[in-house]
Amino acid sequence: MLQLSSSNSSLSFARMMFRYVIGAMLLMGMVAKGFRFGVDAVSMNYYIMSCPMIDGIVRDAVSRALQDDPTLAGPLLRMHFHDCWIQGCDASILIDSTKDNTAEKDSPGNLSLRGYELIDNIKDELEDQCPGVVSCADIIAMAARDAVFLSGGPIYDIPKGRKDGRRSKIEYTINLPFPTFNSSELIRVFGQRGFTIQDMVALSGAHTLGVARCASFKNRLSKFDNTHEVDPSLDANFASTISKTCSAGDKAEQPFDASRNDFDNLYFHALQNKAGLLTSDQTLFDSPRTRGFVNGYAMNEAMFFMDFQRAMVKMSLLDVKEGAKGEVRRDCRKIN
Repeated sequence: MLQLSSSNSSLSFARMMFRYVIGAMLLMGMVAKGFRFGVDAVSMNYYIMSCPMIDGIVRDAVSRALQDDPTLAGPLLRMHFHDCWIQGCDASILIDSTKDNTAEKDSPGNLSLRGYELIDNIKDELEDQCPGVVSCADIIAMAARDAVFLSGGPIYDIPKGRKDGRRSKIEYTINLPFPTFNSSELIRVFGQRGFTIQDMVALSGAHTLGVARCASFKNRLSKFDNTHEVDPSLDANFASTISKTCSAGDKAEQPFDASRNDFDNLYFHALQNKAGLLTSDQTLFDSPRTRGFVNGYAMNEAMFFMDFQRAMVKMSLLDVKEGAKGEVRRDCRKIN
């Protein structure tokens, strides 16, 4: 096992403390501004009496999973986004298909998601400790939060009390943002859900974790338009790299940036270097409406962390189910 030098240990400790400070600043800022979540049923202390050990159980489980497989952080974060974007944050992404219904998780846009077994394990442990109390929707949101922190990103808290939805249909996933979207299309679809342009760019920074499959970016490599054989916004060396990746087929994977398992701001540096993987990535630097945010986050990681966690809290409250509109599933894969 490698031993960290005292200087490296000091740097790691300083970085961890910095992330705690950023999270505390966000929370204090919300309080100072009288921030309201806009959803009456949710609160930071929702489980304080009914399941007080929830945060420790979720974080320990995610920590163990990432120690075994550090590549799981990106899929957990994407699972949360894909869940919230379709029908709100209601764990509809977890429901299995049946002979009578094809569910969201079997949509082509969701086939690369992973981490379902981890969510099942967390749910089982919570059912042992506090049966019938914790929703699967809250587990997804908390697992994504902890995956960010444990991968080197900011620490932040989220309000809890979401209820689980009772339906999941593949046809709804047509509303997921396409990897071929340009900045105007991204601004439009994010704006329809209440996000600012800055929110959208910050949330796109989630691509600092994980990979994409060739099927999502091969459009940039051949017969791009009547003038160019390859997307002209691609760096030539990077185009060669991803072309080699795609030679292995549509399911071949390419990291979004050079540190696929670390939550940092290298994603934005990649965009500046014309090495954005998806069309919807590189367009953020190419468009004057979004380039300033990309440059700001590339220069100032603390600013990215602050804006990202604020946007994540906002996203985690999309169309939250309350009261009789939802339920607390006993099994995250099927409705009660």
